[in-house]
Amino acid sequence: MAASYPQIVLFGDSIFQGAIDLVDGFSFHAALQSKVNRRYDVINRGLSGYNTSNALAVLPQVFSPPGPGVPKIECLFILLGANDACVPLPTNHQHVPLDKYKINLKRIITHPTITAHKPKIFLITPPPLDQIRITELDLASGHPSATRHAKISASYSEAARQVAAENAGVTLVDLWKAIMDTAIKKTPSFNPNGPPLGYPEGQRGYLEHLLPDGLHLSPESYRIFYDLVSSYIDSNDENRVLPEWRQAPWLEEDGHLKG
Repeated sequence: MAASYPQIVLFGDSIFQGAIDLVDGFSFHAALQSKVNRRYDVINRGLSGYNTSNALAVLPQVFSPPGPGVPKIECLFILLGANDACVPLPTNHQHVPLDKYKINLKRIITHPTITAHKPKIFLITPPPLDQIRITELDLASGHPSATRHAKISASYSEAARQVAAENAGVTLVDLWKAIMDTAIKKTPSFNPNGPPLGYPEGQRGYLEHLLPDGLHLSPESYRIFYDLVSSYIDSNDENRVLPEWRQAPWLEEDGHLKG
């Protein structure tokens, strides 16, 4: 049987789907694969537009139970919530209520197919939202109002933190905080006593560069995201699936060439 490479799986929405793209010389997925090359395969299962209900419904099609020929899931990174947090509108039907969002996250984390692999599970908070930019683009696209609100989206990020805290063995990766902290640091005019960045009564500030369309990550944000995620991945190059070339086996017929 062929050597089986354990997997690092990225399961989520468009933020993970877009992580595979190369933009301005950087690809989140490629950078992560480079860090773990020859030890793990990084598998991207980002599904644009999906909410937790969609993700839970297709989970049996995405993951296989452990068995012969099925690689072990070593690490599972889950990033869902940006679409659950959509505002219910006649033109948009992605919304999942906050309480149901939390239930769905827990069901994903505790799904028998997932737990059978005994992976390290990392739950990622949805990133901040720039409602100012989202409103501009949504109105231009024909929506009657913004499809997402910054305050509501922030509550889903907080819910993800709660789910991580309530489930033993789940590690929180706070993408919301990492991006917002960077935006605040790079916005000299930010007033900590005023509205948060991206809120309609405030300013975009440096979120303009981190969330160009108000929702999705820029290359700079993906670098922030990569630094956050890669800190949880060991760098032990010793654990290669196949040995380095000095210890690699030879064909018996070529044994005389080894010297």
